[in-house]
Parts: sequence; C-alpha cells; structure tokens
Amino acid sequence: MNVFWTVDAAWWKLLVSALALAGILVFAWRHVRRERAALRRGALVVEILRVLGVAALLLTLLKLERIRILPRTLKPEVLVLCDASDSMSTRDVAGGPTGAVSRASWLAEQKARKFWTPLEQRYAVRVEEICAPPTNAAAAAEAGTDLNAVLDRVAQENSAVRAVLLLSDGDWNAGVPPVTAATRLRLKQMPVFAVPAGSDQFLPDLELQSVSAQAYGLMEEQITLPFTIQSHLPREVNTTLTLEGPGGAVLTRKPVTLPPMAQTQGSLVLVPREEGEQTYTVRLPVESDETRDDNNTRSFRIVLRREILRVLLIESTPRWEYRYLRNALMRDRGADVRTLLLHPGMEVGGGRNYVSAFPGTRDELSKYDVVFIGDVGLGAGGLNEEQARQLKGLVEQQASGLVFLPGPENHQQSLVSSPLGDLLPVVLDTAGPRIGGFGMESRLALTVRGRDHLLTMLANSPAENDLIWRSLPGFYWHAPVLRAKPGTEVLAVHANARNQYGHLPLLVTRTCGNGRSLYMATDSAWRWRRGVEDTFHYRFWGQVIRWMAHQRHLAHAEGLRFFYTPESPNAGERVFFHATLFDAAGQPLQRGTARVRIATPGGREDSIELAPEAGGWGVFTGAYVPAEGGLHKVEVVCEETGRRVSTKLNVHQPRREQTGRPARPEVLREIADVTLGETGAMGQLDELVKKISLLPERQPEQQIFRLWCHPLWFMFAVVLLGLHWMGRKLIGRI
Repeated sequence: MNVFWTVDAAWWKLLVSALALAGILVFAWRHVRRERAALRRGALVVEILRVLGVAALLLTLLKLERIRILPRTLKPEVLVLCDASDSMSTRDVAGGPTGAVSRASWLAEQKARKFWTPLEQRYAVRVEEICAPPTNAAAAAEAGTDLNAVLDRVAQENSAVRAVLLLSDGDWNAGVPPVTAATRLRLKQMPVFAVPAGSDQFLPDLELQSVSAQAYGLMEEQITLPFTIQSHLPREVNTTLTLEGPGGAVLTRKPVTLPPMAQTQGSLVLVPREEGEQTYTVRLPVESDETRDDNNTRSFRIVLRREILRVLLIESTPRWEYRYLRNALMRDRGADVRTLLLHPGMEVGGGRNYVSAFPGTRDELSKYDVVFIGDVGLGAGGLNEEQARQLKGLVEQQASGLVFLPGPENHQQSLVSSPLGDLLPVVLDTAGPRIGGFGMESRLALTVRGRDHLLTMLANSPAENDLIWRSLPGFYWHAPVLRAKPGTEVLAVHANARNQYGHLPLLVTRTCGNGRSLYMATDSAWRWRRGVEDTFHYRFWGQVIRWMAHQRHLAHAEGLRFFYTPESPNAGERVFFHATLFDAAGQPLQRGTARVRIATPGGREDSIELAPEAGGWGVFTGAYVPAEGGLHKVEVVCEETGRRVSTKLNVHQPRREQTGRPARPEVLREIADVTLGETGAMGQLDELVKKISLLPERQPEQQIFRLWCHPLWFMFAVVLLGLHWMGRKLIGRI
C-alpha cells in the first residue's frame, strides 16, 4: 500500500504561493531583527504563528491531498444479470419451431449452454436472476422491473465486479430511470455489456385486446359486448369473430375487416338463453402469418337472470309519440308498464294498465325503475311540487331513471323552477320561441360518444350505427334547448341548427345522484318505423329502460336492494356501496343497521357498516377499497329485518408488467454508453463474452483524503491566526 501527498500543481498557484511565502518570511525576519530586545517577550513565537497561519492558507489554495493506493486482492468478478420479469414471457423471438418463442425461453436456452464458460478462466462468474415476480398474486400484480435498483445494488455492494453482462428486454416500469445507477457504475469502473432480448417492433400478429361485459344481463335481452382488435399485420384481414357459449357452442358470428397495422373496435350481440352465471368466449381465428396464437381469445363471466322492469309513463295528451312508445313498452316481455294519462281540463284517462293517480306514497313510487315524463308541467293538469320532489328523490336516492319527453305544448318549461329542474341535463331557452324548426324536416346526428354508447347502439359497430342514424326519418320540431349542462353526455345533436354554444343538443343524459336522467328534445322517434316497422324503434326504447334501470338490479331481494359503483372496479379503487332497505310493511326503513360482509379471494373477510342517508328513502351508503383483484363475495345484511342479499364483485387487478409489448433496446444502449460498455444483438452474445474476457486490468483503488477542505484543517488555520493576533496584543504591538 503506497501513500503520498499531492497538491494542485497549476503554475500560477505555485508562483503565487511561493511569492506569498517568501514575502511573509522576509516580513517576519525584519520584525525579529528590529525587535531583538522583545524576543524575551515572545516576538519570535508571534512571527512563527504568523508564518504557520499563512502557510496553512497557502496549502489550502494548493488543495493538499493524501492519496492511498490499495492493491486489489480479490479475484475480479463478472456478474451476469438475467431478467426474470413477466414481460420476458412475450413471444417475439423469431426462430422457434412454431415461428416464435418467448424471451424467457430464449434466455433459458442460453443459460442451459452456459455461454459464460470462456470467462471462468479469468473471472469469478456469478449468474443472478433479477426482477422475478413474487409468488403472492396481489404482490405480483404490483411488482415491476426496477433496473435502477438492481444496478445501484451492484455499484454499492460489489467492489470486485469487473463487468456486468445484462440480458433483459429493457422494459423498466418501476423506480427512477436506470441511467442514474449507470453513472455510479462508471465511477467505479464497472462497464455494463447488454443484450436486448426480444424484438423492438411488434411481430406479425392479430391481438384480441379486450372484450367488455357488464356484471349481469337479463334474459332475452340483447347484450352488447364491445371489443377491440389490434392488427400488426401489414395487410388487410377479412375474418369472422365468433362468440361461444358454455360448452363451446357457437352463438353468433360477426364478419370483421381489419385494416393493416391499425386498431379496430366493434361489438357483438349476445342474446342469453340460459339463466345463472355463465362463461362465454370470444374467439378470433389465427391467421397463417401470425407469430402468436395465444392472444386471439378472451373469456368473460356474466350473471344472467330474469327481471321485470317496472315503468311509469306520465303523459298529458295522447300524441303519436306516446301511443307508439306505450305500445313498444307494453309488448316488451321484460317490462311492466303503468300509465298515468293526465287530460288537462278532463278526467284522468283509464284502461288496461292505467293508474288513476300519481303514486301516493314513497313505497309505491319506489317500485318503479324508470319514469317517463311526457308533455307534462307543473301546476293544474300536471304535477305538483311534492310529486316533483318525490320523483327527484326516486332518481337520486333509489337509482331509478327519469326520461324527459317534451311535446309541442312545451309544458316542461315549468319544470325548470321545480325540484326536477336539477335533473334536467340541458338548459332550456325560455326567452326564445316555444318550439324550434317547425315545418322543415331535420335529423339527429350522433356525437363521437353517441356512436358507441350502449343507449344509442342500433347496430353492432360504431360505423354501422352511425349509418343507421343517418338514415332514420327526421323530425319537424324540437324543444327550445340552449345548451347541455356541465357533467352531461351529449349523444346526439341537431344536424344543422346551432347557436353560440355549438350544435343544439337533442339527446342528452347525465348522472343524478345514484340514478340517471335522459332528455330527448323531439317526439318523432315513432317515425323510425318507416320501412322497417319496429326494428329500431323497439330496440331503442328497450335499451333506454334497461340502461337506466341497470344499477337498481345489480342485487336485490324482498325488502332490500343493493348496488355499487363502479361496477367493475380496479384493485385500490374506491367502491361506493348503496343499499335501500324496507320494513315489513314495505315502507323505507328510517332507522336500522346495514352491514356489508366481503370475502376476498385471498381468504380475508372484511365488514363495513353502511351509514343512513338523509331524505327518508331508506338509503344506506358506504365505501370500500379492495386491496386485491379477483371475485369478491359480498353479502348485505339488515339486522332489524333479518333480510339479506348476496352478490359478487369482480375486481380487476391491473398488472404493472405487460406482455406483448416491444422490447426497449434504447434503454440498455443508454446504460452501456454511460458505463463505457457495449450492446449487441441476441446473436452477438458470444462476441460480447469475448470482449469482456479481453478487458484490461482495472486500475488499483485509490482512497483520497482531501485535507484542504476538511473542517479540522480550517479550524487549525483559524486557531493559528487567532493565536497570532492574541500574541501581538500580549507583546504590545496592538
């Protein structure tokens, strides 16, 4: 071990220091000769302190340092890091018997032949797996690839490492950028040689990326299943998507055309035939030039049951829209329709399924899933203030749906100042004419949101749906709408008319508390029957009542109704629970206890007590944050009534690690460049091993003690100068 001292040998610093030291020595000598008589009083000591203090300052200027050379006694080591993260399961390495193998399979093949053998003659070789997912499912979903943490650990713990050989796809998704640790490796003379595993581009493939399904469906209802397909083929593909039911039976087929290198969206239609919890599979045929065949299917679970939706239709005069709407709902086997026909100035209408008055109690009104309000206003011959307040509570508290269907008499303008005004999705133009566009046929134009919205889907794909809406017969008048309110969804607008806010919104929906409201500013949907009979008219209104009543029927039993939002949450996302309780007489329960018991897939049991909501509707609410993905069993119990209902909450667990993505060689290339290493393709692994074996010996390690900037050195200089100053006072120079 060698030890020596160094200074900053810049010529100007040496010159200044020499002149300063010479000057202070001359100055001190003259003082000593002039005051020989004062030597006994310590003049010589004072001058020595002066010289030492100045010398200390000059050494500080010259940056005096002590360097120790430590010879290396350990055998140099090469560390081979093999990526074991989930992204390595991506099959994009060409050359396998089936056209492509996974990155992990390629890496396992290289490890099996011990490619590092040529290094063992000179180095101690250590092979490690990095970023392996934990065995716990919940932890595995959160786990990611933190290349910076791996390399930083190498820099801090392994001083004997001569080089690092990194075999990875470079897809880091946790921590800070790995170039941070690469800088530390460079300072320690540890170059990184990297081999990117996988392709940096998508291989020829068709991928069925997603199929969306709701938590439950109703028997004989058309359930729309949106899907997304990503094509990585350089040609157009004409294929057929199939929907298979339990047992593999093909239920429906849909021809699709997939543009080259593009994403395609569409939807399948499922008409369930069997009740209960069923599993369905959507399958995309494998093309001959695909390199992967494991991403062409998607399965989903859905609960199917029979439900009768209760609908209340309130109208003033029996216009055409009312007549055809009532017929459509009456013929719907999944709807139980009651009609309140208010004849202003006359007796209330009667007949089959007519009611003579507005529901008088909350328990009677709470039975309805959807309420239609036609050309009805507030006041004589319409609704009163209390009834409007009851309807508002039904929507906001009981999660029912409310549909506004204005008419030519424009009675609904009086609802703006009533409690129902808060539920209107639009701002009405009260200063303009009573109706607009009268006498000239106009059409509805779907918005981007309306093209694929479940409520407005009249076809199996957004493009076909848009064509159908363009071909529907138009309308001759519309309600005086000014604009949509904030937080609403505009599904269709006036194709031509517009104002300072843009095209007039004519079909608008919004969420109101727990329920939903819909505003349709024209009453000409009955004209959609022209040439096609009931095809589009029946489907539209059937979708309206099912879409608006969907939440109310997530889970219910006698005297208890339960639903939650969102319907398909992610792990870590807050889920809001809503329970409506009724007593033995059917009245909303005002005081009681509602408890939700949750059994997680991991075997843990959670319990949440719901708090009562104000308003007198028997609504209890609470929130829950699922910590893991999977199927959660949920049971809601009312201790006072002894009633309970069970359902299942499907929680998605987003995974940090993603398969199917291209490799990121640029990440590994940056690490290698910063550490003065190299990168090579998968076929150049042996060449990189040879280059590592030819690396020169690493320079001995140096330990540098910087005396010039040490706090004690600074204190030493200050003490010398302080003693010098005190000595001058003692001998009488000051």
